[in-house]
Amino acid sequence: MADSYDLIVIGSGAAGQTVAGACVEAGWSVAVVDDRPFGGTCAQRGCDPKKVLVHATHVLDQAEQRHGTGLAGDLHVDWPALMDFKETFTEPVPEQIGGWFDTAGIDALRGTARFSGPHALTVESDGETETYGFEQCVVACGAKPTPLPIPGAEHLHHSDDLLAWDTLPARIVFVGGGYISSEFAHLVARAGADTVHVLQRGPRILEGFDADLVSTLTEATRALGINVHTGHDVSCIEKHGDEFCVTAQSGGQEVRFWADAVVHGAGRVPPLDALNLEAAEVERDGKALSLNEYLQSTSNPSVYACGDAAAVSKALTPTATMEGQAVAHNLLNGNEKTLDLEAVPTVAFTSPRIARVGHTPESADAAGIEYDVHQSDASSWYTARMQGSKYAHYKILVDPTTDQVLGAHLLYPHAEDLINTFALAIRHGLPASELADFPYAYPTSHWDTRYMFG
Repeated sequence: MADSYDLIVIGSGAAGQTVAGACVEAGWSVAVVDDRPFGGTCAQRGCDPKKVLVHATHVLDQAEQRHGTGLAGDLHVDWPALMDFKETFTEPVPEQIGGWFDTAGIDALRGTARFSGPHALTVESDGETETYGFEQCVVACGAKPTPLPIPGAEHLHHSDDLLAWDTLPARIVFVGGGYISSEFAHLVARAGADTVHVLQRGPRILEGFDADLVSTLTEATRALGINVHTGHDVSCIEKHGDEFCVTAQSGGQEVRFWADAVVHGAGRVPPLDALNLEAAEVERDGKALSLNEYLQSTSNPSVYACGDAAAVSKALTPTATMEGQAVAHNLLNGNEKTLDLEAVPTVAFTSPRIARVGHTPESADAAGIEYDVHQSDASSWYTARMQGSKYAHYKILVDPTTDQVLGAHLLYPHAEDLINTFALAIRHGLPASELADFPYAYPTSHWDTRYMFG
């Protein structure tokens, strides 16, 4: 190990790997420090393992929807076996990433990083500390669950915990109604949990998605037996033996829910408090770092940030990679590259999937953009009927003058794949007429695009 590096990256997830790889390839001396197994959230505690579990329950969901139309018999989730299968994806990751670091010539520093000066970082591991100098540092340490100022918050499980459960609790309460709660509620309900509650403080779940489609998704969610409670502000979590009592305020009254596990699904924030930013003269803007358009600290030009830790875009693996690429470019070439987040699609892996890209009607109205809306209930279309889906809706926003797609919102079979067609159209300015005329493979969900502009 060296005593000083051209670049130290804090965090070994998608964003950090992107920056480290580009800079070591350019001949820089690079180190990556992480206090958790290498690989980051997505590969080990987020997107990838979640999708393995979700896919199994999606297969079950499709089978149940087609029951009586040629499919028969009982199909169920074996939770321990499913978790063992999930581990085949997550367990090799740290060794694989560590091996890549070694092959690429990136020094791997294991421990907790804290700034000790504007160009110095202290790494603590097993009670021992080492200090390293740097010319540049990139903060890419991901995010942690938002601290909740409620009595009993210490009883909350996090999504990391859920992804490591050996057995599935019978009664589960989710606090919050965003991606984590919505996706995992569908997962555990399909996997066999007896009672599932989602407690959302606001008026609806998944607030970043189209309100009309979320309303339909909420209907579908409740049809699965998941209890969605909007306007419920959790005020207390109490432990009584092996069970928990969750108290929420709703309409001026107290409502109580009993559970075997309570899961935090109320958002995530960058874990900045532990970094000792003051020592590095790195300023904060509330819960986030104060960054310029190049993802560079406004107070210490030697420090950049990307990924969830930057908190400048949606907390998605694709945006983390894009930010890592932008930071790497700016480190190697001077500040030139800014982010283009105009057409980054996002998906909630509920059942059915919900996806969006581009403008919502609300954002278009706020920007003074004129648009036509093409929307319909497509549950009677071939694709939905063939798959036994009772819920299939779309809403497409199109510029009436240029015919360019402005936004797309899907609650639809294979929405997680279909949304990418609309993202490409928005990013490259393809008119809706070209999407409608394209000879997609048939019969597929993409073929249905031809009918979405009628």
